[in-house]
Amino acid sequence: MPKCPKCSKEVYFAEKVTSLGKDWHRPCLRCQKCNKTLSPGSHAEHGGKPYCHNPCYSAEFGPKGFGHGGTESHKY
Repeated sequence: MPKCPKCSKEVYFAEKVTSLGKDWHRPCLRCQKCNKTLSPGSHAEHGGKPYCHNPCYSAEFGPKGFGHGGTESHKY
């Protein structure tokens, strides 16, 4: 029986969602930053952990800088 990566409890067939190559309980598949419940396949991943696309993944791992637009306003 697979174990949920978040709570380490067994995941039964009726309650599982598969994402990032692992089986999760539906309430355990949450954004690491804002804790929003995520749908399988509609989120980003970094370091094996799920993040919502906007704003969390973009804010944490996207281009940094000031201003809006233009390549001169970003640092990588």
